[in-house]
Amino acid sequence: MENAAARVLKLNDLFQITGWQHQLPWQPFQTGVEIYRLYGDGKTGPTAALLRFRPGGRVPLHEHTGYEHIFMLAGSQVDENSRAETGSLIINPPGTSHSILSETGCIVLAIYEKPVKFLSPPNP
Repeated sequence: MENAAARVLKLNDLFQITGWQHQLPWQPFQTGVEIYRLYGDGKTGPTAALLRFRPGGRVPLHEHTGYEHIFMLAGSQVDENSRAETGSLIINPPGTSHSILSETGCIVLAIYEKPVKFLSPPNP
């Protein structure tokens, strides 16, 4: 018997996402940032999502309670530690904190082991 909740998700040509990003049902996440959840709810357990930053989009200061993996698919972003460009992989270990800004816009694949803890109020 097939489990309807367990479906395989396959996204092709992730480095070409700027060409097909409008096919995804993005949801508001933070100021200038939208999210498309691949799995998880972002409140409990592991989560994977695509995040689309508009120019000037930002995520406020937050702490990682588990590992976070960020794979830059398009564009660039900066935080207190570094600047990341297309093709970069960033791994933030538990206990690290940062805020994020994309000056020109970007799309990232974010995989979280555990939910993040916002240290300043999330933006609407």
